[in-house]
Amino acid sequence: MSRDIVAEPLTAEAFAPFGDVLEAAGAPDKVINQGRCGRWHDLARLDFGEGRAGISLFEAEARRLPLTLEMMERHPLGAQAFLPMSADPFLVVVAPDAGGAPGRPRAFLTSGAQGVNYLVGTWHGVLTPLAAPGRFAVVDRIGAGANLEEHWFEAPWIIRTG
Repeated sequence: MSRDIVAEPLTAEAFAPFGDVLEAAGAPDKVINQGRCGRWHDLARLDFGEGRAGISLFEAEARRLPLTLEMMERHPLGAQAFLPMSADPFLVVVAPDAGGAPGRPRAFLTSGAQGVNYLVGTWHGVLTPLAAPGRFAVVDRIGAGANLEEHWFEAPWIIRTG
């Protein structure tokens, strides 16, 4: 079996089993503020279990493709949304659960105007901006309990562009 993964464009349909694509696509759902503001309403299936929602800022080192994927993580107690604070594409890596470990990963390239929300328990790669400064607003669970599981692969996967 090939350990190469070709990154594909991020679409709501392809990403749906893992979470939500956050983007202002099409016409807004609502127009508010005296007709001066469009609102794309309730775009993410946020779930924080017994915790509460928190907003944090992350700044991750920019990476390049091809990328060696050695580890994935998941958060069993809460969803996690990443909203880029620049208009730069970033890499999103997810995998289905295969008996408590990640199955074959899938990789997506954002358009630069998209964020993502990972559903509770979704295996995903670490934050992977492709340009500096790699700054993101992150909405995730704040609360008691172990909300991080990591899985290290016996052999790494290689993620490339198409």
